[in-house]
Amino acid sequence: MKVYFDNAATTPIRSEVIELMTQSMTMTFGNPSSNHGFGRSAKSIIETARKSVAKHLNCDPQEIIFTSGGTESDNMILRCAVKDLKVKTIISSVLEHHAVLHPLDELEKEGVHIHYVDLDENGSPKLDHLKKLLEADDTIKLVSLMHINNEIGNILDLDLIGALCKANGAYFHTDAVQGIGHFTFDLKSQPIDFLAAAAHKFHGPKGIGFAFIRKSTNIDPFIVGGPQERGQRAGTESVHNIIGLQKAIEMAYENLDKERVYVLGLKKYFIGQLKKIFPNVHFNGLSENLEKSTYTLVNVAFPLVGSKAQLLDFHLDLKGIACSKGSACQSGAALGSHVLGNLKRPEEVKKQPSLRFSFSSFNTLEEIDYVINCLSELQN
Repeated sequence: MKVYFDNAATTPIRSEVIELMTQSMTMTFGNPSSNHGFGRSAKSIIETARKSVAKHLNCDPQEIIFTSGGTESDNMILRCAVKDLKVKTIISSVLEHHAVLHPLDELEKEGVHIHYVDLDENGSPKLDHLKKLLEADDTIKLVSLMHINNEIGNILDLDLIGALCKANGAYFHTDAVQGIGHFTFDLKSQPIDFLAAAAHKFHGPKGIGFAFIRKSTNIDPFIVGGPQERGQRAGTESVHNIIGLQKAIEMAYENLDKERVYVLGLKKYFIGQLKKIFPNVHFNGLSENLEKSTYTLVNVAFPLVGSKAQLLDFHLDLKGIACSKGSACQSGAALGSHVLGNLKRPEEVKKQPSLRFSFSSFNTLEEIDYVINCLSELQN
């Protein structure tokens, strides 16, 4: 049996999305910047997709810039905030995705002040410390905190953090890669200045995403060389991928309530079954908390020792089960999960092997039963 429980890394593409993308590659192959009919047709499709994305997030179409994905969007926002908005101080968290952490490392070398907010034992930002950092001096500041932690599933209160930023005259950027398509947004009312998203996290294609850039911020393009994306991002647009993103986000929000209930049911069942075979099982971060973590994933610390602990993920892989130790972007890295490394003592990380299981509406209870049976073999 093959079981895919690594949806936080990437999701399978919906068949309806594949069908539309295939049609586009066959019929809408014109360059969107060309003035002839083929080009105008492609351009029209892009603008229709932009309007659709904006409608689902309740923002203006001009505030949606199509990119290659979340990493580009994060890099664009952080670097342009420094370059064009004269941001001198960035406040973030050590638990962010490396699409944020690595640009921050580079910006720090270039003279930007980088501060990391203190976290509680579950990995959530301490608001009193964030407030202190925001009030520390009168430099132009940007706060960059992710909406849903991709490894432990903690949900950030965007309205609360955004309001705190606004009250202190700071910009607010959130990496919403794990949230878009799974949670609702109202960007006209939410105090968010910048947001990053990727289609492959909500059953769309890889290599396409978008940045939400509030129109009042007036940043210049990150990639130059052409007038595409209303002058905000040069490069011939990937029309078929944009169509795929549009269809994926439309289906995500059309089916959101039904699929959320279903996937939450999978998570509840999985947690319950795990506790039956591993009474001392521990869940990292807030991933066991059904109110304060995303319904799409759970991060499990198994009470295993010795060879069973060392070969846990290998054992599951041999059984056809896909899950992960952390972010797919650092899979195979000798250092392991930086998220768990910052939350737990080194001896705890070594003592209890942790795995992330992430679900979608494509998964079933039967698959969970199979995974539980495979895990129970380690008790013998």
